[in-house]
Amino acid sequence: MSTLSPVIARIILRYLSGAMIAVGTLSPDTAAQIGVDPDLVTLLAVAISAAVEGAYALAKRKGWMT
Repeated sequence: MSTLSPVIARIILRYLSGAMIAVGTLSPDTAAQIGVDPDLVTLLAVAISAAVEGAYALAKRKGWMT
């Protein structure tokens, strides 16, 4: 896993939680906990890494530019 993956995951979580507060589906207290939860950040970082590697493998298999 890249060293940037947790950083990117944390940024995504903060923007997502901010959007959910704006819509009204998430309380500000819960959103504050999401951005600092290391387990959730790690889980999202792994998901991002898996998605990137999956897209790369698909592109290689289909002969797309990588």
